[in-house]
Amino acid sequence: MRYILLSIFILLSFSHSKIFVASWEGAITPITAEYIDRALDKAELGGGTLFVFELNTPGGLDTSMRKIIQRFQQSPLPVVVFVYPPGGRAASAGAIITVSAEIAAMSPGTSIGAAHPVRVGGGIGGGDKKEKDKKKEKDNESVMMEKVLQDMLAFVRSIAKEKGRNAKVIEKMVKESLALSPEEALKEKVIDFVANDLNDLLRKIDGRKVKKFGREIEIKTEGKQIERISSNTKEEFLKIITNPTVAYFLLMIGFYGIFFELYNPGAVIPGVIGGISLLLGLYGLSLISISWLGLMLIILGVLLFVLELITPTFGALAVGGIVALTLGSIMLIDPESPYGELPKDVIVSVVLFSAAFFIIVGRLGLKAQRRKKLTGAEGMLGEEGEAVEDFKKGRGKVLVHGEIWNAESEEEIKKGEPVKVKGVKGLKLLVEKLNP
Repeated sequence: MRYILLSIFILLSFSHSKIFVASWEGAITPITAEYIDRALDKAELGGGTLFVFELNTPGGLDTSMRKIIQRFQQSPLPVVVFVYPPGGRAASAGAIITVSAEIAAMSPGTSIGAAHPVRVGGGIGGGDKKEKDKKKEKDNESVMMEKVLQDMLAFVRSIAKEKGRNAKVIEKMVKESLALSPEEALKEKVIDFVANDLNDLLRKIDGRKVKKFGREIEIKTEGKQIERISSNTKEEFLKIITNPTVAYFLLMIGFYGIFFELYNPGAVIPGVIGGISLLLGLYGLSLISISWLGLMLIILGVLLFVLELITPTFGALAVGGIVALTLGSIMLIDPESPYGELPKDVIVSVVLFSAAFFIIVGRLGLKAQRRKKLTGAEGMLGEEGEAVEDFKKGRGKVLVHGEIWNAESEEEIKKGEPVKVKGVKGLKLLVEKLNP
């Protein structure tokens, strides 16, 4: 497949060549990898001779980073990663993606590095564990993190050797979380150019020779048409719902909607909105490697609120729900994650609103359900009226709620006597004489 693409690339490069530019701002996720794959496909089949990737990221998932680098390596096009705009960064996974390109460049005021791997997604711990068990668990975690670190070091050494970069400095980015300015990165041979913008970059790399698949390629940028590849609607939408705060809100809206529908059957719209929001929230959170313990605590908190409504415990279960929901929200996103932790004011607002929603709104809903029905046949039970004629053979007519009904009674009832409805049988009322 690689050689077929290479042949197509060579043929197209002699006809109408273009420079394709893709841009990404935000964490590195599976959506990023999907976007890069689509953009490179378009560049390879659209007469591209160069692929430029403008990057501004705090880092992201190791698996997505590796997919992007593998896609760079499989492409017959020379790849340029440009850390842009000024004030941006290529941290963590972004730093390794940058140095994996044939040409790495940065704009002034940016930074690169701090690529030490972090453990995203918490395990299930317990405060009542024995000290021996805690130490063993901590030792196991340290061993696992060391394995991850050594694997990453081997990976970046391989990349540095292939691209002719300073392996020792790049290893420090991973091992010691070293971060560099553009000037420092250029001096240490981590990147190839410092450029003010895309035009400046293309001017500086014109005539640069790089190696790909064992052949030397001279980059020509002068007079070439530039085509930008934007994120499509699907990618933009998924990018929004993978924002931790948005995904968290969607999750809670899902719980609210489904709860409202269950306690008020027939409303439909809250149930539909709740179901869609819950699925989108779970999907968004799954893409950013959440702590499943945090998610389970949130679900437990919601269940405790519901149980407080069904079996009132004078607030005991509600307090438990507040504690579980608060702890789950705090633990949901690892603070060392490139996505960042959930803002404290967001957590406090959601917990207080949830408590009010489930306890106040939910209780009002339950009262409405338990309230005696005032319409239909069931609404007639217990109502009083009077006979409008003498009952013959246990049958007659009564006036109830201003309406005349056919009625049956086991007692003898005379016209004008007060009656009480004790049952409904089809379109007939079962009544009894109301003793004064």
